Amino acid sequence: MRPNAAIDRAPWHANRYLRAVLVSAVFAQLGIWIRNFAVLLCVMERSGGDAYAVALVSVAEYAPIFLFSIVGGAFADRWRPRRTLILCEWLSAASILGVWVAVAVGHWHLDFCATLVSAILSQFSQPAGMKLFKRHVPDADMPAGMAAIQTIFSVFLIVGPALGTFVYAHLGIDAALLLTAAAFVLSALSLAAVPKDESAAEGAPSPSPGPSPMPAQNVPIEQTRLTAQLADGFRYLLRSRVLSLLSLSFAIVGLGVGLIQPLGAFLVTERLGLPLTALQWIAIPYGAGELIGGLLVLKLAGKLSPQRLLALGLLVNAAGIAVTGLSPWLWLCMAAQFAIALLQPAIFAGNAALTMQHTEEAMIGRVTGIRTPLLIGAMLLSMSLAGTLKTHVPLVLLYVCSGLLFAVAWMTLAPIRRMPASPSVNSAPQHG
Repeated sequence: MRPNAAIDRAPWHANRYLRAVLVSAVFAQLGIWIRNFAVLLCVMERSGGDAYAVALVSVAEYAPIFLFSIVGGAFADRWRPRRTLILCEWLSAASILGVWVAVAVGHWHLDFCATLVSAILSQFSQPAGMKLFKRHVPDADMPAGMAAIQTIFSVFLIVGPALGTFVYAHLGIDAALLLTAAAFVLSALSLAAVPKDESAAEGAPSPSPGPSPMPAQNVPIEQTRLTAQLADGFRYLLRSRVLSLLSLSFAIVGLGVGLIQPLGAFLVTERLGLPLTALQWIAIPYGAGELIGGLLVLKLAGKLSPQRLLALGLLVNAAGIAVTGLSPWLWLCMAAQFAIALLQPAIFAGNAALTMQHTEEAMIGRVTGIRTPLLIGAMLLSMSLAGTLKTHVPLVLLYVCSGLLFAVAWMTLAPIRRMPASPSVNSAPQHG
């Protein structure tokens, strides 16, 4: 880094790559949410509300994470990331158009393929996107960049379901699929502003400023067997203390989230003694917190290190979840839910920024591919146990245990919080 980099460095939003990715993310999220709810509502309507058919929609959405995430990360390290990212968007659009043709001639059962194919392609595009992020975003801009992306996700988490439902209810499945395909096409076109991939020689990562968790190899990655490449990814993650602790913490957070995810209705009816319709009064402050929280983290990212950002988010969520379960008052539950959502983006932005800073560019795909199933897998595991636990354990205790899991995740990161600030491996050059 140049001595005067802190003085003449341009703001994060001046980064050409970040601007392109943010625009692309808006279009991609638009397509994903329209597709998800249009497919779900179409399947429910045409299957007569068959539970098995509806469950298959979720299977099509989550199964690729476990089946393709690690492999997709490995291929992201082999292939040119920009080309991979754009190609996946075009293939998603093409697959949606294929499903549209099938639905138009009466094969509505193929609606599942719209979700399945796009979910599979996402397991290749997401690690490729992280690889480009590592290549083009300086260390100082990583927390703000991650926070900006998380803000977009938070906005669509609130407006996405309503948008998808509106499109299907007023325009039907055909229009919904066409709009989804158009959104993916616009996402691909937005990525044209991303700097082109370098050649293999030009794109070779420079040596790390510090010791690497795994010795560098001179064998080109394209000539390495896929199984060996995957094994290298696991060894790299396990040998890095920072990445190992972050991954462990992320999995513990997943357990905490999944433990209470299905219990919101019971919180309202049993703990608060209110009718089920009162659930909306807990959802409203949570949604508001998500929206405001994304903007808040965007501001904090320039003032707090990723370690502190992550620690703050974990502590507030731990306290907020425990208070939600312990409180007998609706107003306090609403305040706790707002606080939880307000700092939730800090958890994801801080975790992602630290991961990027402590992972070499050549390993980003595999590290991302290995870490992605951890949160989802841990969350689904505890969700599957939540119903059984609810019949044997008091509801208050389940919420307290969930809060304690977040506290354990915070304690797990103690060695990282004590680490002095250091430049990341293979950091991107400063822009400005």
